[in-house]
Amino acid sequence: MTAGKSLYRALSDYAASDFYPYHMPGHKRNPAGGEMADYHKIDITEIDGFDNLYQADGLLKEAQLRANRLYGADETFFLVNGGSSGALAAIMAATVPMDEILFARNCHKSVYHAAILHGLIVRYYYPRMISEYDIFDGISAEEIGSLLDTYPEVKAVVITSPTYEGVLSDISGIAAVVHERGKILIVDEAHGSHFGLSSHLPKGAIAGGADLVIHSLHKTLPAMTQTALLHVNGDRVDREKLRGYLSMLQSSSPSYVLMASMDACMKFLEEQGQERFAAMRGHYESFCERTAGLEHIRIGKAAKVSQKRHELRGWDPGKMVISVKGTNMTGIELNSILRETYHLEMEMTAETYVLAIMTLMDEAAGWQRLADALCEIDGRIEENADDGSAASKRASHLHKPPKSCMTLARAFHSEWETIPLNKAVGRLAAGFINLYPPGSPIVAPGELFDEAVIKRIEECRRAGLNIQGVSERGEIVVVAL
Repeated sequence: MTAGKSLYRALSDYAASDFYPYHMPGHKRNPAGGEMADYHKIDITEIDGFDNLYQADGLLKEAQLRANRLYGADETFFLVNGGSSGALAAIMAATVPMDEILFARNCHKSVYHAAILHGLIVRYYYPRMISEYDIFDGISAEEIGSLLDTYPEVKAVVITSPTYEGVLSDISGIAAVVHERGKILIVDEAHGSHFGLSSHLPKGAIAGGADLVIHSLHKTLPAMTQTALLHVNGDRVDREKLRGYLSMLQSSSPSYVLMASMDACMKFLEEQGQERFAAMRGHYESFCERTAGLEHIRIGKAAKVSQKRHELRGWDPGKMVISVKGTNMTGIELNSILRETYHLEMEMTAETYVLAIMTLMDEAAGWQRLADALCEIDGRIEENADDGSAASKRASHLHKPPKSCMTLARAFHSEWETIPLNKAVGRLAAGFINLYPPGSPIVAPGELFDEAVIKRIEECRRAGLNIQGVSERGEIVVVAL
């Protein structure tokens, strides 16, 4: 009944049949089931002919193989709990409790959560900042190798490439130094699920030799929110163990709607991907030509990074870092103008820039509207004597990491107490304090509050920045004495 069909087509055919559902879900595909009832038609559970995600040997196996053919990894798994579940499973499969792990300080919070849940001892890589844009630089293969020599017990390395802002690292170089030392490389490529699918785009971490790669399809491809993939290469990771963690960390009732969205996305890419990516490249080049004359606003590109020493090895053309650093406008003001005057909704707003995400689904008109708006706004901006050094100083908090006195897991699972931030000198953090953006911890569980750390946090609060982990009353959680 289902062989050879896409998952969506098989679900649609089943919904049109006369089979009556004496099984979950409770909506029973009844059109009287409320405003969302139209979506219930293809929302089923594991019934005959529709396979089981965690023991796939039929329709879902075919769907995952379709994804695997596109990306070229050794094996590909569907994720219905987002890329976060893939990061958790990847790290847990690559380590055992109390192992040491090395990861970049700007990794996604799911990486920190894996270290807490698995009781790992964390060694950090601290990326530099790209001063022109106040964003994180790429990862140095040489420094990763040096850290692995310093911490030879590390079992796995986790990095993010591309970063949220689109900065790419030298994955091949990093994979080489990691594998030379017998370690496992996990790449959070959540924002690069389009990589490796076209000659118009970067090759990505699978081709670069990473052992485990996480893709969040919904971030840059036509798939529903919460859809993601986990890819495996080589034999450094026990795949049965990985499958066990995937079934443990994800829902035992995986959504067939989400899985159908993933399969439909793969089918779309097979049929239209090359044409769409070529068009995207053309739109990007036209956008660059249109904005080449901007005098004050700067659009992030690898070729426009002037500092001599940096690890950036490319920039995702779909990530538009639009900087007003050194002008009389802030990123917050730019975002407000783009939203209120031009009805352009940005992905994210920072102190000195905004971030726009462009994908293969953006048509020429979308690119043109943004370019035209920036050209108009640029004519109203003036240079500012303040070159943005205050913002850069706040953004560079990772250069002065707090002292770690307790593992993430031990601190997080300890008894907590709440105290005022200004009374925290000498105490150990029990939770995270993050500056958004960039979203990396100023302080992580088990790290020591000293006067310098508290001063940086208070400076960010006074500047009106988004600090998570400090209440409106200025209170934080610390390990109880």
